[in-house]
Amino acid sequence: MRIGKKQRQQSILQELKLHPHVRVATLAERFDVATETIRRDLDALSEDGLIKREFGGASARPMGHQPDLIERQSAAVAGLDRIGMLAANLVRPGDVVMIDAGSTVAQLAPYLAVNGGTQARTFITNCYAVVHGMGDVADRDDVVMCPGVFDVRENAVYGSDTIDFLRRFHANIAFIGASGVSWQGFSDVNRRAVAVKRAMMERSDETWLMVDHTKFDQRYLENVAPIEALTGIITDLVPSQKTISQLHRSGVKLVTWQDAQTKIA
Repeated sequence: MRIGKKQRQQSILQELKLHPHVRVATLAERFDVATETIRRDLDALSEDGLIKREFGGASARPMGHQPDLIERQSAAVAGLDRIGMLAANLVRPGDVVMIDAGSTVAQLAPYLAVNGGTQARTFITNCYAVVHGMGDVADRDDVVMCPGVFDVRENAVYGSDTIDFLRRFHANIAFIGASGVSWQGFSDVNRRAVAVKRAMMERSDETWLMVDHTKFDQRYLENVAPIEALTGIITDLVPSQKTISQLHRSGVKLVTWQDAQTKIA
């Protein structure tokens, strides 16, 4: 007796808990359905960020693991710095800005250093990579480093001291990163980092998520917040129409380098 689509997809997820990889042909035989049916199942599960789609099948997605900052920076998609450039253009003279840790968010720093204004800005961050990336900022700007427990993998600080410190301030805008973005919200593998992101969001008038296009339709260990909690998302390439529709319904702005270049052309 054949089972329904939802039950079949749940069974596929259970299979991946036991085996690191499943093949389309094997699953089609097991569930007595066409291979195209299994492909649609795997595509749906992949879109929800539950599995990693591969040629001829799929593998389990490691929800709780992420390479360290240096590894992520070396493996980053081409043009990641463009996301930083777009983000820096949103910072106004006199703004108080909170900046999260992460390989994508760190791309913001060099552009903040050169995009100065007539009024002093204040930057509050838990990330040493951001501070170093700014270089010699103008004397009129203040850079405030959070206290906390240093994480060498992320070149940043986390913990209760970091959270308490952030809650002393109010910011005009916050820039944060994430491991993945799906219709269920944006998520991260680092639970300590999630707490810092939430604190920055609580204390900022606007929150902008900086992610490259590979982060869409991905889901990881802990959800940070629902999509509608964001002011907007800054990315490199235009995401799928499905994602664009979800963002539009949630009232979330989308800024992409691809769109910016199209307008210039």
